Amino acid sequence: MPFRTFLPVVATLACLVALGAGSLPANNSISLVYTAAPDYDLLAWMRGADRFPRGADLYLRDAQGARRLAPDFAASADASVSFDASYILFAGKKKAKDPWQVWELALQDGSLRRITHTAFDCVRPLFVSPDQFVYAANVHGRYLIELGGLASAGDSPLQLTYGAGNSLPADILRDGRVLFESGFSLNDSAISEIYTVYTDGSGVESYRCDHGGSRYSARQLASGDLLFATPTGLARFTSALSHQVPVQLPAKEYAGDVTELPDGSWLLSARTNHKGKYALMKRQPDSNALQTEIDPAGANLVQPVLLAPRTVPNQHPSGLHGWSYANLLCLNAYTSKQTMRAGSIASVRLYSRSTSGSPELLGSASVEKDGSFYLRVPGDQPLQIELADKSGRTVRRESGWFWMRGGEQRVCTGCHAGPETAPENAVPTVLQKSIIPADMTRFIKQESAQGGR
Repeated sequence: MPFRTFLPVVATLACLVALGAGSLPANNSISLVYTAAPDYDLLAWMRGADRFPRGADLYLRDAQGARRLAPDFAASADASVSFDASYILFAGKKKAKDPWQVWELALQDGSLRRITHTAFDCVRPLFVSPDQFVYAANVHGRYLIELGGLASAGDSPLQLTYGAGNSLPADILRDGRVLFESGFSLNDSAISEIYTVYTDGSGVESYRCDHGGSRYSARQLASGDLLFATPTGLARFTSALSHQVPVQLPAKEYAGDVTELPDGSWLLSARTNHKGKYALMKRQPDSNALQTEIDPAGANLVQPVLLAPRTVPNQHPSGLHGWSYANLLCLNAYTSKQTMRAGSIASVRLYSRSTSGSPELLGSASVEKDGSFYLRVPGDQPLQIELADKSGRTVRRESGWFWMRGGEQRVCTGCHAGPETAPENAVPTVLQKSIIPADMTRFIKQESAQGGR
């Protein structure tokens, strides 16, 4: 990726008041980066639209006050701090009509480097490792998550998501997985759900299976818990529970993207109602009360990020083989949150998604009495499973889509069993009969139903 001319970043505290980025408490030693925007449509990505329709500005707030980080840009947002706290990745526009692109800012001297060079929007960059990052690329009007490199010039990005809806990265978990949000069941639904995927695009799954209302803008806390926003407030996932639990806070609208400070307090964006502006507020540990950290003063203050060194997440080598297909073993299709009568399932049908968005049947295979089946499926495109009885009538069908990367080999406990479900200690009947999967790739078109650039 070619370098661009370095641009100085110079601003003063006087700019802050003039640009309406908020008023600050005195003598604050916590260094933060946040986004100030006149309008903030935090779920616009679900429609493939811009979350900052009237632009935005990044600010750095430290003991010396606050200043714009990219004053020469028409818009800047989505800050991600490097693990040594010396660089910031952000989405920016040099001119108002430019597409959003990913830029790198060196905090020591203010030098800038453009990372992505596309004709479409690239937003929400997140450091995965010191030399890699993920981001959302708006390809053909739909946001896909891609993995890019920071060191090598000209490398093609690796596509990570292949669902039917829009996807936006939210955080990088300490175990190395990418936490992202997408329409429910990886579809074009208006309900946002939280998912994880490895940095090679394999192993996609829901973070929890207690699906209901929207949840979005999730971040992982030091405890390992996941904290996220819902239409009714903040909620969290804990390792001990398979469902979300509400966080007791004052009745407000919360934007999510909560930042945990060194003393265990939370910095979050909240507003009284949809007509107001988001302020940055602080919640002390073990307290339900909120205090204003930075007042909005005419702009929505969102996406707070602590400017401090942090631990690099785990890095995993890819286990993908060099195949265009993937192998899927289901141990027991009856293991599901929906009760299915024993013996009711006779076959499984696999669908792909055409360029027009309609399901296309790829083939079918028998399901054994213990509920097991073994399929060879096309890689890197939306897939959907349907279970049928002996008469061909539908027993259950997925409402959305999933995918498997080419070269992936995956074993599922059951259908919609939840990631917390452990398998039975038994060899599935389908493997006792044959270790060759039923081939669902014979009639697939060569071009991906996902569509390329």
